[in-house]
Amino acid sequence: MASDYLSIAPNLTQNRNPFNYEKVEQIGRDFVTAWLTLDQITQQLNLFEDESQDTYLQGLEIATRMAIEDYLGMAIFPTQYRVFYGNPAVSGTAMSLDLPETTQNQTGQVGVTINSVKYWNGDVPSVLTSISSSSYQYDSTGNQIILSTFPSDVSTQIANPIVVEYTTARSPLANYPVIQQAGLLLLTHLYNNRSNSNTAIMHEIPFGVAQLLRPYKPLVM
Repeated sequence: MASDYLSIAPNLTQNRNPFNYEKVEQIGRDFVTAWLTLDQITQQLNLFEDESQDTYLQGLEIATRMAIEDYLGMAIFPTQYRVFYGNPAVSGTAMSLDLPETTQNQTGQVGVTINSVKYWNGDVPSVLTSISSSSYQYDSTGNQIILSTFPSDVSTQIANPIVVEYTTARSPLANYPVIQQAGLLLLTHLYNNRSNSNTAIMHEIPFGVAQLLRPYKPLVM
């Protein structure tokens, strides 16, 4: 007879998330900095010596970059996140906090900057309390924050009392010619199709946007 996993581990619940965070919020995203240059775009669209649409093209470029980021599931430009964690009930011991989105370190650039690690304490009402940066470090090999000692006064009433805010740096993928070419293809499609509907029968070209980006899309287990 098969065993009920809840009878073996009653404190565990069915959850497909293999990491220990419970909730993620994107709290900051670059809506200003250009990724593809105006020269690249006008060359792609054959708009030589035509500056009448520059403002429109610049807005389209930002939308294209965000669409590429969303498809890849990773930020090309710096992005801020807020992550929530449950109470592990292991006060006084070291613990790790998984980060959902990261960027690799590069020469002269740190991939992830931890802005703050805080927790809701056991006071009533609960108070959001900062943890000193000397009490934790970022482990880039495991994409996680390691807390040297977990606070003993974490609230047991707040659903997810541990709160981390961090920023990912610009991704090296931003400079890959294949990623930029995918961006130019997508921008061309959006430029040529300014409506959500079309009476023509459209066909996706071989080695289009999806094919160019697929090797760089992280594998989700």
